[in-house]
Amino acid sequence: ETRAEIKHMMLNPKMLVSPQGNKPVMGVVQDSLLATAKYTKRDTFLEKDLAMNIMMWLPAWDGYMPPPAIMRPKELWTGKQIFSMLLPKTLDLKRDAAIASKNKKDDPDFALSDCKVLIQDGEL
Repeated sequence: ETRAEIKHMMLNPKMLVSPQGNKPVMGVVQDSLLATAKYTKRDTFLEKDLAMNIMMWLPAWDGYMPPPAIMRPKELWTGKQIFSMLLPKTLDLKRDAAIASKNKKDDPDFALSDCKVLIQDGEL
């Protein structure tokens, strides 16, 4: 009985706040941060089967897929399109990455170094 209780209490999805310090147990770690950065680069494209597989993991997904960014020779979606499906439609954000200050020649709205984040109405 005690083992069952401990097993139930120590499940990772249920351990969001530490009882000792009342602080979050989990946070964004380097792996998930790097994965997000690679996933949202300009040259990341996903085929339909992979994009649909990722969307199936969204609890609130209604079956809608945005039109593909590339139609021919095969349909391809950008990582930014799929990532935008995670974001709430009310989100508006404009941020620079840490390396943005080093790239003085970049356009303020469209950086060649892909180091700026612009989200308008939940679309990256």
